[in-house]
Amino acid sequence: MSQIYQPVMLMELLKNNGQASVQQIAQAILDKDPTQIEYFTEIVKNMVGKVLTKNRGITEKNGNTYSLIGASELTSEQVNELIQLCQVKVNEFEAKRGDAVWSHRRRGHRPISGSVRYEVLSRAKFRCELCGISADEKNIEVDHIFPKSLGGKDDLSNYQALCYSCNAAKRNTDDTDFRLFKSLYEHREEKCLFCDIQTIDRQRIIAENNLAYAIRDGFEVTSGHTLFIPKRHTKDYFGLTQAEVNAINTLMADQKKLLESEDSTIDGFNIGMNCGETAGQTIFHCHVHLIPRRKGDVENPRGGVRHIIAGKGFYEDKR
Repeated sequence: MSQIYQPVMLMELLKNNGQASVQQIAQAILDKDPTQIEYFTEIVKNMVGKVLTKNRGITEKNGNTYSLIGASELTSEQVNELIQLCQVKVNEFEAKRGDAVWSHRRRGHRPISGSVRYEVLSRAKFRCELCGISADEKNIEVDHIFPKSLGGKDDLSNYQALCYSCNAAKRNTDDTDFRLFKSLYEHREEKCLFCDIQTIDRQRIIAENNLAYAIRDGFEVTSGHTLFIPKRHTKDYFGLTQAEVNAINTLMADQKKLLESEDSTIDGFNIGMNCGETAGQTIFHCHVHLIPRRKGDVENPRGGVRHIIAGKGFYEDKR
């Protein structure tokens, strides 16, 4: 057994005369999962504990311990009365909100499949894409970059790998960080070639996803020269969001495989983008070049992209 889940489930069944509900088994697994305690530890420190301590002045914090101010002066009757008042508030809130109380934890009510989860984590090299910590040190979760609650799609380009700490911290800022994402991604510019292709020249599009599309370059450097373009109008590569980078990289990987399968003479690739007029950019809507290379297409390929400045491609390696 590679996970604890099977023995924990069997123990729960054995403890209950051979029968247990799904909820009972889930609770047993939860009790054995330290990452859940660590997850809600972050919630306590960064959300509820912070509000009760700094905003309301009801509690105080010393290291990792919280204290209720004035608790030592309360009688047992007052303690019980306050507990009952808190329970009334919980009951009222649950009655008012129903299942929506925990809807933000359900991630759109549909779990991410194991294969998609593996692809996202593999792409991130099994590290948090925010803080960089390894999955060996902290549990890594698959997160929607543009939240489902605000219209985010179940698409590989909209997934990122976050450790539970970064994911918990991100939840505090969803409304402020992502409120304008929908209108952001819909931004187009009039008379922009790459914006217009999406509506009036769609036959040029050879592949696309939610946030990006691909076309063959109209003035190809080599056969199969392909451009990857964000659907949103943004000037250059440095204006891309992480979701758009993911979208472009996904299309690029697919097209690389396709080109190699269709042309066995392809032996390498150059990837690049021009950012700014000085760097040679002529269409000021970000686009990434994928240029297939073949043996003999130039006399001496040494130096690769260094040849963008004459004389800089060939150099003596003094390392």
